[in-house]
Amino acid sequence: MTPVPARSPRTPLSAPPPAGPVLEMRSITKTFSGVRALSEVTLSVERGEVHALCGENGAGKSTLMKVLSGVHPHGSYGGEILLDGEPCRFKDIRASEQRGIVIIHQELALVPHLSIAENVFLGNEPSRHGIIDWHEALRRASELLRRVGLDEHPETRVADIGVGKQQLVEIAKALAKDVRLLILDEPTAALNDEDSAKLLRLMRELKDQGITSIIISHKLNEIARIADSVTILRDGRSIETLDVRDPATTEERIIRGMVGRDLDSRFPDRTPYGGPADADPVLRIRDWTVRHPLDRGRKVVDGVSLQVRRGEIVGVAGLMGAGRTELAMSVFGRSYGRYERGTVFKDGREVRTRTVPEAVAHGIAYVTEDRKHYGLDLGDSVSRNISLASLGSLARRGIVDGHEERKVAERYRRTMNIKAPNVLEPVGRLSGGNQQKVVLSKWILAGPDVLILDEPTRGVDVGAKFEIYTVIDRLAAEGKAILLISSELPELLGMCDRIYTMAAGRLTGEVTREDATQEVLMRHMTQDSPAPPAATAGTAGTASSEGHQA
Repeated sequence: MTPVPARSPRTPLSAPPPAGPVLEMRSITKTFSGVRALSEVTLSVERGEVHALCGENGAGKSTLMKVLSGVHPHGSYGGEILLDGEPCRFKDIRASEQRGIVIIHQELALVPHLSIAENVFLGNEPSRHGIIDWHEALRRASELLRRVGLDEHPETRVADIGVGKQQLVEIAKALAKDVRLLILDEPTAALNDEDSAKLLRLMRELKDQGITSIIISHKLNEIARIADSVTILRDGRSIETLDVRDPATTEERIIRGMVGRDLDSRFPDRTPYGGPADADPVLRIRDWTVRHPLDRGRKVVDGVSLQVRRGEIVGVAGLMGAGRTELAMSVFGRSYGRYERGTVFKDGREVRTRTVPEAVAHGIAYVTEDRKHYGLDLGDSVSRNISLASLGSLARRGIVDGHEERKVAERYRRTMNIKAPNVLEPVGRLSGGNQQKVVLSKWILAGPDVLILDEPTRGVDVGAKFEIYTVIDRLAAEGKAILLISSELPELLGMCDRIYTMAAGRLTGEVTREDATQEVLMRHMTQDSPAPPAATAGTAGTASSEGHQA
């Protein structure tokens, strides 16, 4: 193996870069099984800019970037790619990386049990006389980690650092390959606000160092903060490219390009809960306390009491680590942590939810925040995924009626507007928004009285979000009790009748729809002391009262 020379990534070019765009993609067309994913797409990226790529789920954004990075090799698509004005015909990822194009996928390509340094130089190891030079690898890895602002030892295992830091390791890995054009696919989808801000700052620093970036994102506020230009794709076609610095390029303007129409409101016009203030709750949780599965001294849910009435949408807000998902998973069949105490009441009667089947039998459903790992079988069909929680009702003499299963799935495909060729399509081939509709269909088919929705629109574009909000609103109108967990405060404010806040595993507040603002919620989400004892649902008017298997 030829030794890899150690050189500063800031070394200036010996000759000025050529004039014109650094990248041009002309008339890119890509089909899968006769279905056009891309049709005559054109993209032009200026040198040294941050260029955003927007569009609804399934618009073709990731496919276009896979064409650019060699995941889909030359010959498998139509059109041409020009880098610095020269035609490129990449046969694989390595060929594109040799030209300085590096893609960081939404699903990070790191080996968790290897060290940071091993991951940074995987397949690109510095060597001397055919032997890996680990001293040089560690030295260079330390330089790269400082450059991306990551204060970790290069011998630390990737499995021992958080997702935000893993994202920085991926960027360090790209810098090790002398990246000129960095592609980031939904880089902040799984990050908290602090890690997202750190990543965006790093992108600005890389821009100052002359690195061009393409960012795929659904978060329009991030695009406004970081991007210079935005190209909008819709239904596999390039619609337009806008200058983000132009005051006319508002979020509403971008949304109109993405969905092909004006969205007068981000949320459906819903009638707030109108039942009696003293109505009995469908779901009541009392003094729920759960300890960490490994650290028994740590309470992840601490004395939580809350309730949800029929036809009501109740939100749960909190920062990362507040205990929202731990609460939901532990109530739903004790799927997380070590149960210590607490009681679940359904329609006034105490019920046992020690296992997932018990929770489902009592009419409680949980839509997980991690649909790919816990909500879906990605290799199986849309039909089978929708029926998974209701196989008993579709079986005759212990055997699932395949015809009935497909008929039911087809009904949900139409009513939920799931964009799939047919119900036999593997769910892993669907976009994120359509996968989420499959998860919702699965639990709606099960006929629950209580739906716990954990980040139901994470990684979903604005058009699909509106459709999911409409489904949630319809379920509430049908009398379902909805507990909605979300990190997006506008989502909670737009959808909920009441909102509980959590911090450090405890309830810190309960706010009515009329009194709720982002400032009020954030104040309660960041306070250390728990809320006073739980108020009844009918006395929730003050903000200070109360507060993976799927």
